[in-house]
Amino acid sequence: MKRSPNRKVRFSPMEKAVKNPYIGFTSYQRFRGDPLFSDIVVRPENHLTETERTECYPVCAEAGLMRAGESGFYPDTEVAYIRILWKDFEPQRKQYNYALISDILQKAKERGQTVMFRLMPHSTRASDDVPDWLKGMIPCPERPQGMRVKESPADPLWLRLFGEAIEAIGAAFDRDPTLDVVDLSLTGAWGEGHRLADYPKEALEALAEVYARAFSNTRLIGQVAAPWLSKHLSAFHPCGWRGDGTGEPKHMNVFYPAAAAETPDLWKKAPVSFESYWWLGEWERKGWEIDDIIEKTLSWHVSTFNGKSFPIPEKWREKTAYWLGKMGYHLLLSEANYPEKASAGDRLRFVLKILNRGVAPIYNPVPLRLRFRGEKEYLFTTDVDVREWLPGERDVPFEIDLPAQMKAGEYEAAITLSGEDTPVVRLENEGEWDGAFLTIGRLVIEETR
Repeated sequence: MKRSPNRKVRFSPMEKAVKNPYIGFTSYQRFRGDPLFSDIVVRPENHLTETERTECYPVCAEAGLMRAGESGFYPDTEVAYIRILWKDFEPQRKQYNYALISDILQKAKERGQTVMFRLMPHSTRASDDVPDWLKGMIPCPERPQGMRVKESPADPLWLRLFGEAIEAIGAAFDRDPTLDVVDLSLTGAWGEGHRLADYPKEALEALAEVYARAFSNTRLIGQVAAPWLSKHLSAFHPCGWRGDGTGEPKHMNVFYPAAAAETPDLWKKAPVSFESYWWLGEWERKGWEIDDIIEKTLSWHVSTFNGKSFPIPEKWREKTAYWLGKMGYHLLLSEANYPEKASAGDRLRFVLKILNRGVAPIYNPVPLRLRFRGEKEYLFTTDVDVREWLPGERDVPFEIDLPAQMKAGEYEAAITLSGEDTPVVRLENEGEWDGAFLTIGRLVIEETR
């Protein structure tokens, strides 16, 4: 048939950002809708506040809890950040507690969340140590008197044995879509890299490569203590980075800028995540400048932020909304260009103009699908890779082949970012929405001559 003129349709953005999967504030050691924590311990000997009973999942029953709204607020969360202990997953050598992780993933799924996960070698408390069976194999240090951070065993054999547990988790759960991000563990309390330089570089690289092999379908993030290791891992598997200690001046002005400078492009392929030093209420008490913290994390392309599930001061509600409106990806359709008319069996070319007004891409292979609905409905999955949509505006071309037996008539054309195994990603557009689909116009299918 004679080529039809193209239709060009412009679309209006929403004023406010929408909630979308994989990004934003996370819940911590809890799930969406669970009470917030108030397990704060003030230590007069060092004038510090910390938590003692909320560092590992599951949170012990004695931990103090509070409901959102009693003292501040906490944003709704699409991501549950959960950390468990090695000893709880592998209480006996090579006997794995898969049920613990299955329960975490099931609870998150029921609450409409994905999971960011870390297996920790140990925490700081005596009850949160390495597995007892490891203590029978190599010397394992206790927490020093008066010190907060406990060291890992000096013998690097533990890194290899810890890697075996990581491999077991990957074999069981790597293909579960609810497990979205795995957070690499290193040495020291919580696995955050204490005394990292005391261990052979080759042993640390070998552990990182275990993660790459075990989680080929899962996003990975490394630790700010070892940007070189995240860089090394990226040769095998896209790897972002994670910064604990957000807000504290030395982290913000020394550690983070150095890590970002050493790994300037990792964020283009894998997420960047931050975790609060203490919690935001403590930032207020310390007088730390939240506007500066927000802008710096955005400049480092943050996708998720762990505020520890402690209430945020009410006066920072608007600032938090601004932060969430920039954090991660924020996608909208600016324009659609496609033929006005076609015939059954034609190949149609579409060009969408997509604006990402966030600071990072989406890292998940969410399908872009096109639907024609008339007397009959036709659904097409395009070959577009949405992970390439970096911040800014771009043309997104794709082609589809109409069925040879497609009936003549007028069809409503609509698009969606969603798939059978992925949550719906909402475009931030005003317009005609039908569930997950945004109407982009009409297409007339003519009788084939």
